[in-house]
Amino acid sequence: MNDTQMDALFREAQKAAAFAYVPYSHFHVGAALLAEDGTIISGCNVENRSFGLTICAERTALVQAVARGKQSFTALAISTPDSPDPVGPCGACRQVLSEFMKSDAPVRFAGSGNSRVDTTMGELLPYDSLHDLQTQMG
Repeated sequence: MNDTQMDALFREAQKAAAFAYVPYSHFHVGAALLAEDGTIISGCNVENRSFGLTICAERTALVQAVARGKQSFTALAISTPDSPDPVGPCGACRQVLSEFMKSDAPVRFAGSGNSRVDTTMGELLPYDSLHDLQTQMG
């Protein structure tokens, strides 16, 4: 995936962040997943007053995608416009995303400032036991 394509995916994440339901934290997050067939599915965080029931933008996008029949993703972008610094996905999202993304899948996250992080799923979740076991078992 080239920089121009990743920029376009990130713009979709930025658009999704605007729809976040965040009456408690006021921290908008948008995510955009690129499905293997080229479809982009986005999602935003949705808070709940029982904070543990809040769902992150990354998992919102993933659940929507699976509901549309998509189960393999080649890239992810995350926008956190309420932070000047990049904010990566939480541990739960890393684990859930690893179920559907290869370790070399590119991931970009950025806030409202000028810095961004370009990494891979494998760098976000090293020693992913699911994929490690699949590789070992052939």
